[in-house]
Amino acid sequence: MTNGKKIALGASAAAVALGLSLGVTGMATAATTAPTPSTSSSATDDGPGRGEGMRDGMGGGHGPRGGGIDAAELAAKLGVDETAVSDALQAARDAGRPEAGADPGARPDREAMETSLVTTLAEALGVDEATVRTALDELRTEQQAERTAAVQERLDAAVADGSLTRAEADGAAKAVDLGLLGGGGRH
Repeated sequence: MTNGKKIALGASAAAVALGLSLGVTGMATAATTAPTPSTSSSATDDGPGRGEGMRDGMGGGHGPRGGGIDAAELAAKLGVDETAVSDALQAARDAGRPEAGADPGARPDREAMETSLVTTLAEALGVDEATVRTALDELRTEQQAERTAAVQERLDAAVADGSLTRAEADGAAKAVDLGLLGGGGRH
């Protein structure tokens, strides 16, 4: 073996040994270092579902609002007290919970849930069921328009920065409108 090859082989062996020692040391340090809590946490003491921008009511949609019903907006549409609407929404949630022993994998009947919600709200608030249904439909239409506008704004930004072509953005917007992608449509 020539001297050049011996030097290259020795340098390679030293580099491998150094890499292994650094890797083992790094793994040992990572395994023994306890994580420290961040002081910049954004959690609040409000409990789940009670943070800024969250909506009261039945929901389960996507995003920070959860697709739920905003008690203040519903109260304004119905001309009733917001606290009364919040209480009525809580009663509707309680009434809509599955019974003990119910099949946890069973899909709830959306029509029955909607009818129960409307009936519970109407009775609790002393408002006609048709008025409640109209107000809920208007709120959902407004929320849908807001979600669609937000998605369109993000798609336009992606086109502007070159992440998407206009055709791709239009296709994604159509999929959202049809409910095939989150952020819009009726699922």
